[in-house]
Amino acid sequence: MYIPKHFKVTDFDEIKDFIQKNSFGTIVSTEQGKPISTHLPLQLHKRGDDYFLTGHLAYANPQWKTFGEDPVLIMFQGPHAYISSSWYQSENVPTWNYQAVHVYGAASLMSDQELQEDLKSLLQKYEQHRENAALWEYFSPKTKKRIKGIIGFEVKVQEIQAAYKLSQNRKEEDYDNIIDKLYKEEDLHSQQLAEVMKARKTD
Repeated sequence: MYIPKHFKVTDFDEIKDFIQKNSFGTIVSTEQGKPISTHLPLQLHKRGDDYFLTGHLAYANPQWKTFGEDPVLIMFQGPHAYISSSWYQSENVPTWNYQAVHVYGAASLMSDQELQEDLKSLLQKYEQHRENAALWEYFSPKTKKRIKGIIGFEVKVQEIQAAYKLSQNRKEEDYDNIIDKLYKEEDLHSQQLAEVMKARKTD
């Protein structure tokens, strides 16, 4: 990923937090030289000194058959929005602000037991705060058998690239005005981006 120096993020704790909050990613691999991808929820785990991303695909999805020696790319994206040049004090060009993290690593398949444990963890993350939470231990044997319709995988993290293009290269007056204008936009992404930019200004 091309990352100008103004926008490069190297703080691993910050990147981990971003992945946890924006965990619906895109995994890209190649099949006979052609890129293929799937959009799916992922979890970040640490084992010893290594980090892994875990997830699962439908068994009918042929992408899992491409996992092997070649590395895969997993992309995570945060809020993004168009930035009008009319929001600057002096004439310039419009642009697009965004947050993105790319993770490269080797993918391998899970055993059924490993997949079950990963599903338990995934349900715990997204269900524990809900009334009548749909946790693994409450599923019937019939429902649990549906695990046969999916296949789990893990990706050992080998390289991470992170870009936060958030107008860090603009003057303070421009930066503050961009935040104000984004809040006034009607789309949710713009307002979320304003929150991100505001939080980074106060950190």
